[in-house]
Amino acid sequence: MLSLLKFQNAIERLLPNSQQKTYLLAVSGGVDSMVLADLFQVSGFDFHVAHINYHLRNEDSNLDQQLVSYFCEKHKIPFHLYEISQKDIQPENSIQNWAREIRYRFFREIQKKENLEFLVTAHHLNDQLETFIINLSKASGIRGLSGIPQNENGIIRPLLDFSKDEIYDFAKKNQIKYREDKSNQKMDYLRNKIRHNIVTELEKVNPDFLTNFSRSINYINQAKSFIDQSIDEKIEKLKLNSAEDQIIIDKQKFSEESELIRYEILKRFSFNDENEMQKFLTSQTGSSFFNSEFQLVVNRNELIFNKNLEVGNEKLEEIKLEIIDNKIIIPENIKNEIQEFGHCFWKIDNKTVKKPLKLRRKHEGDLFFPIGMIGKKKISKFFKDEKLSILAKQKIWLLCDKNDQVLGVLPFRQDRRFSSQKSDYLELEI
Repeated sequence: MLSLLKFQNAIERLLPNSQQKTYLLAVSGGVDSMVLADLFQVSGFDFHVAHINYHLRNEDSNLDQQLVSYFCEKHKIPFHLYEISQKDIQPENSIQNWAREIRYRFFREIQKKENLEFLVTAHHLNDQLETFIINLSKASGIRGLSGIPQNENGIIRPLLDFSKDEIYDFAKKNQIKYREDKSNQKMDYLRNKIRHNIVTELEKVNPDFLTNFSRSINYINQAKSFIDQSIDEKIEKLKLNSAEDQIIIDKQKFSEESELIRYEILKRFSFNDENEMQKFLTSQTGSSFFNSEFQLVVNRNELIFNKNLEVGNEKLEEIKLEIIDNKIIIPENIKNEIQEFGHCFWKIDNKTVKKPLKLRRKHEGDLFFPIGMIGKKKISKFFKDEKLSILAKQKIWLLCDKNDQVLGVLPFRQDRRFSSQKSDYLELEI
């Protein structure tokens, strides 16, 4: 049965010294999140609350917001609100994915601004069971069957061991106000169909089903931990080289592994589609594949996994540059990356270029007019002539202006159209 002490023990298991941490709670106004907020408040944790008003349920959405706002005001808890507006273009399909993307982007912004260490959500044991059944139907492997993680990527879920009924009982005993989302009764979504049709029947067959499921999911997670350790060891055996942002594994030895091991290795690099596996093995040298975390480059007898450069949670593909005293300022970490290929000192016509200036990666069809050469040249042809490796090409930055005109390829060659020997110039030194 859910109690204050059991909750405090649960969160302490997830995060030792939990009282010394800071948190952002995602609170919708439903029973799960309002109980979570009450438990955090009574426990004396240092936390803020975030709420999203999607305006999808008319006045009900506003009443949800009012409830959460009043709770925070009453207990002097910092409250952060995001209201969906016309700028948040709603897709025709995948409303749930759209909503999820918006809220997690909002949560991360608050965490960064307020310096809050952990995001906390109110997922519970019934959510865990529904997720298990959904993943079972997708053949998602042991990682999918292990369900929702309790502590991963800075997100903690301290209610995962408690059932929905336990949460309702706790709310009733402690007179916690909450609102019911009527859309949870609709059968439009797969999760609702599982909740109302499948889970209820399973509990009729065995009243202890949820308790037994909780034990089973713990066993599966222990098995997953063992498999993860084995996959780590397997990657080490296949590894040819590694750096902070890159791992290179032997393509031939990888292809000789069982389908399960290949699948688990690729999932470690966030490539989750088993149908893509053969494509990785048969693609020609130079082929690239991307996901939100990694780039996979096929290079003869190698599979090269490059971790995407990131600022915060966003992939770094473009950097706006400051100009101070007519000097173009390049961030030190980027300057160090460029200096792997050499040094340069450019004078750029201040009147010709449109500001602000920026660095960006190569785009398809990019071209420029290199100093010391006749005519124009595609950037891809320039890379080829410079005999740059596949990996080197991924690291090259182009200096561009506001209109996306290429001012030069750093640090190799400047575009002669924007070079200047006059007094009014911008200075770039790498």
